Amino acid sequence: MNITSLEPAQCPTVPDAGFGALRTGRGNLPLESVDVRAAISGLVAGVEVTQGFRNPFDVTLEATYVFPLPDRAAVTGFRMEAADHVVEGVLKERGQARQDYDQALREGRRAAIAEEDRPEVFTIRVGNILPGERVSVRLTLSQPLPYEDGAATFRFPLVVAPRYIPGSPVDGQPAGDGTAPDTDAVPDASRITPPVLLPGFPDPVRLSLTADVDAAGLRLRELASSLHVVEEESRDDGVHTVRVRPGERLDRDFVLRLSFDASTSLQLDGLGTFALTVLPPPLQAPRPPRDLVLLLDRSGSMSGWKMVCARRAAARIVDTLTPQDRFAVLTFDSVVEQAFEGLVEASDRNRYRAVEHLARVDARGGTELLAPLREAIRLLGARGERERVVVLVTDGQVGNEDQILEQAGGALSAMRVHTVGIDRAVNAGFLGRLAGLGAGRCELVESEDRLDAAMEHIHRRIGAPLVTDLSLKGLDVEPETVTHLGSIFPGVPLRVYGRCRAGSSVTVRGTAAGGPWEEHVEGVTADNPALRAVWARAHLRELEDRYAMGEHDLESRIVDTSLAYGVLCRFTAYVAVDTREVAGGEPEHRVIQPVEPPSGWELPGAAPAAGLFGIAAAAPPQVAVQSFARGRPGGPRLGAARVEPLMEHDLSAAPPSGGPISGVPPFAPRPPMPVPRGGGRPVETVRPQLVAELERLRALPAPDLAYLADLGTRLAALAAYLGGEERLEGLARELEAAERPGADARLLHDRAVAVLTEVVGGAPPAPAPRRRGPFWKRD
Repeated sequence: MNITSLEPAQCPTVPDAGFGALRTGRGNLPLESVDVRAAISGLVAGVEVTQGFRNPFDVTLEATYVFPLPDRAAVTGFRMEAADHVVEGVLKERGQARQDYDQALREGRRAAIAEEDRPEVFTIRVGNILPGERVSVRLTLSQPLPYEDGAATFRFPLVVAPRYIPGSPVDGQPAGDGTAPDTDAVPDASRITPPVLLPGFPDPVRLSLTADVDAAGLRLRELASSLHVVEEESRDDGVHTVRVRPGERLDRDFVLRLSFDASTSLQLDGLGTFALTVLPPPLQAPRPPRDLVLLLDRSGSMSGWKMVCARRAAARIVDTLTPQDRFAVLTFDSVVEQAFEGLVEASDRNRYRAVEHLARVDARGGTELLAPLREAIRLLGARGERERVVVLVTDGQVGNEDQILEQAGGALSAMRVHTVGIDRAVNAGFLGRLAGLGAGRCELVESEDRLDAAMEHIHRRIGAPLVTDLSLKGLDVEPETVTHLGSIFPGVPLRVYGRCRAGSSVTVRGTAAGGPWEEHVEGVTADNPALRAVWARAHLRELEDRYAMGEHDLESRIVDTSLAYGVLCRFTAYVAVDTREVAGGEPEHRVIQPVEPPSGWELPGAAPAAGLFGIAAAAPPQVAVQSFARGRPGGPRLGAARVEPLMEHDLSAAPPSGGPISGVPPFAPRPPMPVPRGGGRPVETVRPQLVAELERLRALPAPDLAYLADLGTRLAALAAYLGGEERLEGLARELEAAERPGADARLLHDRAVAVLTEVVGGAPPAPAPRRRGPFWKRD
């Protein structure tokens, strides 16, 4: 039994039930409130997140909520409170924690489990909530604040944005209750794709967010909040309190910037953990010649203000190039296109051509990120005297992060990788991981108003670092515990965490443009337990990335480190089990909490009737990316927009030099010109899409008029791309009848199968579904 998302008219607000509570024929949604309380001290924040659930049904309930946390946050505590009873969570190996949770539910006991699915995506399940009962769960975490150009940033995400899910579906029970099937590329896709409410629904969750800011002895010049309306007050003890105005929605990141002057420091917690901050030295870095590849995401999720902002950002990056540089501009969705063939000199003429190309880019299609990254690696070639730079402009909304790291991470780690994340609910965790691989910078842009300031930062980061080849002397550090040293860039302090056996000072050494460089830093003891947690989370993140890139023997080390330091990771989970039996067995009803559509996203014009939307906009002229099945008898359950793969990409090998990227249609070396009717592209260029459409049609449990109507729009787009393919155009016109009263679904379905079979020349049988082990482990 699953809850159905209903139309706004069926969900009137309840005046006495708090901000935006819903009342439907089946009761309110289970998540009533989210309360965030942050205590910021200097460059570290301690946060408590409390989620309140209520069972509005007359049967026992299990509620699931997929939600974000800051990507660098260390989760160190978990508790469940119900019926005046508090149960502290225990951190265990993930498989064991899930067994304990399931057993408790079978025995009729309350239980809750918190799991990490991505560095910034988490899932909480609360089971055996009694009818009418309220249960709250609380997470405790610590997070470092990034500091650049005299300002620290406290960013707290509030919604998991929809992500593009590539790959072929796998069989077996789904890993979660989300809207996308698990695939070989994203084995836990069903865990990171919660259902999404249509715009216009009343706010289903009451948000409370408070941040107490203590500058910790530093002079705080300014507090600035973006994206949310806040109230601010200052206390006599120098602490500033910022509160989000009541009624704000969980549809974008909360961003608070604190302007103050940091200083070089070495903090020691007395228990073997150190935190080192080194301000950039006043040096000038002569810039060596560069080979730069700019990747611009033009997928459907980038539509609206994000596409405008991304084009501007990309054009500004091109403007930073000099004639001694060479560059390439790649735009991508499910197809990769180049502004010109290969790397070219950054002359005035070529830079103008690149900006012209960027000005014509619109959002479309799906975010197939692996193929353009591979093409960038091929273009940059082997290491030489020229600096190799990759700049990625995207929202990062992909689900196959581990696959990308596994297949491209090794090559990217030998280059300088900069990422520019544009979104109000950006995938900051993944973009930070990519930039970390290449010792580059990750800049996040949450609004057009922020673009100019962000681009000033980006211009400096794309230039040469001030100091490279860093090392630490003077501390007796424990082997393999120091976080990635990277390089020192203008305006960006070096932040390093690690474990040491002895030492009270450190000398940082490196290479600057004028030769060797070093700085000596004396240590101070800091009574701050957050240092240990922040180090452990950063260390675990590096181990997890190495695991994703193929070092699978690290699993036991990751689990041992997580349990030893009490910090949640992908291989562990917090579980809280009540000792009291309150129900007769497992929950009788299960609900996954739908989330808000991210602010600033442009949704498709015809949203599914179930009340959810997909991640891609309407099909563009060149690519039909996804199919969203509407709720129907025999199909996916109501309230779930099923995401299907576009095609089966073979990305197991790098593309041959100068050839098309495997698995996607060939791309033109120059911007495509309008194709005259009758003299267009061959059908083979879109055959993978047509084969995928045919297989989905054959797999439908019953003819579906809504699905057939949507199919007609996709086929019309593909026909236009081909320059006028008569069979596809004719079928698209026939499928328009699916939206008229009295349409014969069976007749239209069979006609579509017959025409597509003729066009593709007989589709090969679909490959057998692939099995896989536990979803949190790479196969």
